[in-house]
Formats: sequence, structure tokens, C-alpha cells
Amino acid sequence: MIAHGKDIKVITGNSNPGLARDICKELGAPLGNSEVGAFSDGENFVSIYETVRGSDVFVVQSTCSFVKDGKVSSVNDALMELLIMIDALKRASAGRITAVIPYFGYARQDRKTKPRDPISAKLVANLITTAGADRVLTMDLHANQIQGFFDIPVDNMLGSPIFVDYFKRKFKDDREDTMVVSPDVGSVARARAFAQKLNMPLAIVDKRRQKANSSEVMNIIGDVRGKRVILLDDMVDTGGSLCHAAKALVDIGGAKDVTACATHGILSGPAVQRIQDSVLDEVIFLNTIPPKPDVRCDKIRYISVAHLFAEAISHIYMETSVSPLFL
Repeated sequence: MIAHGKDIKVITGNSNPGLARDICKELGAPLGNSEVGAFSDGENFVSIYETVRGSDVFVVQSTCSFVKDGKVSSVNDALMELLIMIDALKRASAGRITAVIPYFGYARQDRKTKPRDPISAKLVANLITTAGADRVLTMDLHANQIQGFFDIPVDNMLGSPIFVDYFKRKFKDDREDTMVVSPDVGSVARARAFAQKLNMPLAIVDKRRQKANSSEVMNIIGDVRGKRVILLDDMVDTGGSLCHAAKALVDIGGAKDVTACATHGILSGPAVQRIQDSVLDEVIFLNTIPPKPDVRCDKIRYISVAHLFAEAISHIYMETSVSPLFL
């Protein structure tokens, strides 16, 4: 028990219950007794079957599409579940409510790209704050400025330390012939920090996007010939950009082989088949978005983020700095 006298509780919606259970195992705490579902007309409901009065409550819910009982639910269902859970906890006098959102949906709609566009990421931030969340814990926001959309504290965790540990083990005997590659100019800062941690050189794939969910690779900045290449991105949606970049690295750049890693595996539409048919040797995701139950691809691998989120939750609960987790 800590100074403010609250106990810790973790509850989850339906988008990523497996991760919530793993976080609870790391914390040594039971998963909260609650039910989140939908009425016959599609309206969501939540029932919390234990007291939360004065408790420090962490609501684990990725705002991504998910499958429950064979039915596919949308990003909007996940978001609505999150909002209703927060409202229920607030009305039940929870001491503090932290929205743990491993994958923050709508993050790509963070600015106006043409006249009369919405800034949906800001709207979602307003909804979460208005629902009653006291703080947000998330991972690898697509745009860092989204933290400023909230009027409450936001801890934006980094997935790269998990990938650093993985690739240090995988390429420990071949690091001199391995390079980190940014799949586009916009991801250079992320890839540069990643390359520095691995003590590897950096290259960049320069591409020109013609329309949404499609891209054309134009040039490769850096010499990847004969190298093993690690492509780093924050998310993979349809997989087109990633697979085109990998093909260019092999066909144009002369790379020996290509491994990719990304924090969020959205994998919509033809993504899985594209990865399976691509030149990629392996694609590693974190389980911020759960693997799709009906998808099988021997190139895709998942690494759990439960330990990192459990550590962050412990720091927040104990009211100590989370900065060491960003190193």
C-alpha cells in the first residue's frame, strides 16, 4: 500500500484482453471482474462487478478492430467501449482512472491535409478526457504532437527498446554487416535513434505517395549492397509501403536480406498475403494489437509488451518517474 492509500485495479475491454491478462500476471494482481458487451441493437454496455471506490484503476483497451465470438468489431466499437468503461468508473468514484491504450486509433488523422478535413485525433483526445480519464498511457503514437492534444498527462512509451534487445541477440555475430533502414523520410528520427542504440549505420528509402494506402519507391539513400537490413516503422496497415520498400532494397539496393519490425500490426486488407509473398525474411510486431485469430503467416512473429506496460503501471501507481523506461 502506498502513501495515498489506493489499491490497484486493472480492467479490460474486448479489444486486447490477452495483453491485459499478461499485464496482470506481471503485476501479480488479478484482472478486474467486469463485463463489456453489446445489446442486440449494437449499443455497448459495461458492468463492473467489484468496488472501485478510491481505487487506482487502469483500463486496458487498444482502439483497434477486434474479433469476439467470431464477430468482427470496428475501431469505433473499441473506442466506445473505452469511453463507457471510463464513465462507469468515474461514476463509481474511482480514485484515479488511467486509460492504457497500447494502440491509439485515429492517430494518423492528426492534421488537416486538405480543406475541410477533420483532426480526428484531437476529437478522440477530447472524448477520452471528457469521459473522465485522469491520464493516458500509450505506445508509439504515430505523431508525437498528439500528446499535446490532451489536457491530461500522457506517457507515450517507446517500443524500440524491445526491438533493440531482440536484434542485439539475433545479429550479435553479424552487426558489422547489418544496417537500419527508415521506410520513408518521415520516420528518419525514429530510425536514427534505433540505429544509434544498435550501433549500426542508417539508410533511408525515399518514396512518393500518390494516394492513400499506396506508395511508389523512388530512391535509396545509403549503400545497402550486400548488407542485412532491418526496416523499422511504427505501424503496418495494408503492408504496401513495407513490402515495396523491402523489394526496392533488394532489387535496387542489392541488400542481402530484409527483416522488418513495427510496433503496431494493423494488417488490414491484403497485408498478410503481401507479407507472405514479399522478399521479407521476417516481420516482428509487438502485441499492442492482438494477432488476428484466423490469420496464419510463417513470416510474422509477435513479442509481448506486457512487461513494459506492467512496469509503467507500477511507476504510475507508486507515483515515481517513468523516465527510466524510455532509455
